[in-house]
Amino acid sequence: MEESERTSIDPQRKADHLCVLVHGLWGNPSHLAYLAESLREKHPVDELNILVAKSNSGTYTYDGIETGGERVTQEIETLLQELERDGAPIKKISVIGYSLGGLIARYAIGLLHSKGWFEKIQPINFTTFATPHLGVRTPLRGYHSQLWNAFGSRTLSASGRQLFTIDTFRDTKRPILSVLADPDSIFIRALSRFKNRSLYANIINDRSAPYYTTAITATDPFVDLDAVTIRYLPKYSPIILDADRPVAPKASQEKQSFYTRLSSSSQGLLYRVPLYTALIALIPVATVVWTVNSGIQSFRSNKRIQVHEKGSGLDGYRIPLLLSNGTNTARGAMSGAFRRMNSTPGQDYLPESSGEETPNGATTPTTDKAPPDNSSSPLELKRTTSRKAEFPTLALSDAQFEMIRNLDEVGWQKHLVHIRDVGHTHAAIIVRMQKPGFEEGKVVVRHWLDEGFEM
Repeated sequence: MEESERTSIDPQRKADHLCVLVHGLWGNPSHLAYLAESLREKHPVDELNILVAKSNSGTYTYDGIETGGERVTQEIETLLQELERDGAPIKKISVIGYSLGGLIARYAIGLLHSKGWFEKIQPINFTTFATPHLGVRTPLRGYHSQLWNAFGSRTLSASGRQLFTIDTFRDTKRPILSVLADPDSIFIRALSRFKNRSLYANIINDRSAPYYTTAITATDPFVDLDAVTIRYLPKYSPIILDADRPVAPKASQEKQSFYTRLSSSSQGLLYRVPLYTALIALIPVATVVWTVNSGIQSFRSNKRIQVHEKGSGLDGYRIPLLLSNGTNTARGAMSGAFRRMNSTPGQDYLPESSGEETPNGATTPTTDKAPPDNSSSPLELKRTTSRKAEFPTLALSDAQFEMIRNLDEVGWQKHLVHIRDVGHTHAAIIVRMQKPGFEEGKVVVRHWLDEGFEM
């Protein structure tokens, strides 16, 4: 997409549908070029306006979800007002977020809703790609995981604290991700207004935003792909999984023999020896460079946040976030769980139980069920249903289980993505750059345009 199309308005444009694209951490508008170009190829300027948000480019994404959300909201409002003045008012809006951009987008739609825009404009599609809805705190046991949780949360300024859920958002005494998922918040109210809500999650090798957080789930059936049978949509095989019956455990006789598994793992280990050797040499240097740079960027980010807080036009965004005066005992207890989150070691999985649901009512993903009857549209929203878990429950925090329950209550179409050609799938899912290994991501984008984006 040409830069001029992103930043200027064609007076002849009569499209009444606006699609907003929001990039992720360390991102910029060019990261969303393939999404924007694919949208434009399918929907010309007289059908669809496209805004690729640019106010959070680069290290500005360090400044936190709230600040980023307010910036994006200002961009959207400015364009809406300009289009209305030019005689081309917007009647429908869609918002698409990639990675951290999905959380920023969830904040922004809350502000738009609270300011009354959704009374004039119909929210159509809300989609996230590889967005860490539950944060990026790893639920794994061990010193390395605890080190990552403690180190990572303190090297990305406000965004790092929020992604690792150690922040306290305004006067709520809770992390911002908890507030974003509160049923009484303007953010959930806004999300529920969208006609279609969908997400795309990598099932393996997303080292920036793991499967459990991008798919909003308490289980991960894809830890051992040899132990499961994966079912794909025929039209998008072998990339997009069948949403109704994505995965099932293999029968014991289907699993590989011990010798086969040992041989495979040995070959993989030998293949990785050069990589591990290089990492041992580079990690100490990289850690020092990363830490110094993070300190500099965090200092600059804090300064930008202070300037932003003093800026004009923010009064309209400093509004009540929760639409209920009271909170129940369970929610009050969650703040304590958050404070302890990074100070005590966790475990890989919760103990097995005979219960049907995971803690706090959080549901597990459907693994093998019949497709729903009388489905009127491929975009019809399906809620995750509670059932006895076929896979162990991850050792998430109480607050994360609460987020899962609340977000699932809104209703999502969850699309699971199996990308194989690259060792790190986070960028490939949206074809963040033109790269041979990212070709599989083009299937993901095609599925989104064909099945997940309604005009």
